[in-house]
Amino acid sequence: MTAMIPSLNRLAAPLVEDLVRRAPELRLAVTRAENGVRLVDAGRQVAGGIEAGRLIAEICLGGLGRVEINPAQTSPVWPWELSVATAQPVLACLGSQYAGWSLAHGEGKEAFFALGSGPARARAGKEELFREIPYRDHAEDAPACLVLETDKIPPLPLLDKIARDCGVAPEDLTLILTPTSSLAGSVQVVARVLEVALHKAHFLGFPLAHIVDGLGTAPICPPAPDFLTAMGRTNDAILFGGRVHLFVAGEDAAAEDLARRMPSSASADYGQPFAQTFKAAGYDFYKIDPLLFAPARVTVTCLTSGRSFHAGQLDPSLLERSFA
Repeated sequence: MTAMIPSLNRLAAPLVEDLVRRAPELRLAVTRAENGVRLVDAGRQVAGGIEAGRLIAEICLGGLGRVEINPAQTSPVWPWELSVATAQPVLACLGSQYAGWSLAHGEGKEAFFALGSGPARARAGKEELFREIPYRDHAEDAPACLVLETDKIPPLPLLDKIARDCGVAPEDLTLILTPTSSLAGSVQVVARVLEVALHKAHFLGFPLAHIVDGLGTAPICPPAPDFLTAMGRTNDAILFGGRVHLFVAGEDAAAEDLARRMPSSASADYGQPFAQTFKAAGYDFYKIDPLLFAPARVTVTCLTSGRSFHAGQLDPSLLERSFA
């Protein structure tokens, strides 16, 4: 599956450079940390925007995916939606876009924590997931890029550690900072609609090697100034408005079972905006049913037989409660 795929960081590098070159028009700010790491502010102290979020989402996909913004076709709640497509869904979504690299430094009020996504994950390979994805980015001459969903600048020792783990000089590392409460941050999170489906399939034990192709759509949600509301809306865009179509190898029974078990409505925690679910769980993600994290509606097409299986439904009323 991945033998012919070149360096994800090399594929993403032109996208990163385009983002940096267009920083003024995209309302971004580009600086260098003391050690030379390039920092792209996509919503901390600058406005950022929707187009910046779209481009960052394509960077998160390691240059293997396309993200587009179009008028919404099905949602009466919000007029615009984004679409995601990739011919390498496992590698693009789980090997790059998934926010799986846990990064922490310090303690107490000065502590920093964020989850890293993007192609630099495949350079470092620090996660258990890379034992199941037969790919590592060993291109020594390619720069590295990591996206952090944060409103803080990582401390210098952590920047040094990320560069070491990626095997690059600090000046060859770019970190893109996207607060969830910003326009760019909300767009790049909603663009994870296909990745959420891949992660759910992995959680359900579906063979990753059988996932051949994939597409997804979700409404672009309004951002919010406070983190809890913003985080809730980005999740709700996927849980109640996300649609995903997976094309898989294998038998009909497995494809049908995946479709049946995939949608967010299959979870016992389904039924209210995510911010309320999170609050009821004591603001502890681990107390939320992991089956909840999935698109609203799913189609799984079995390439062996040509049959397609559908499950789940869009929920405009819950989207309205969340977005309003």
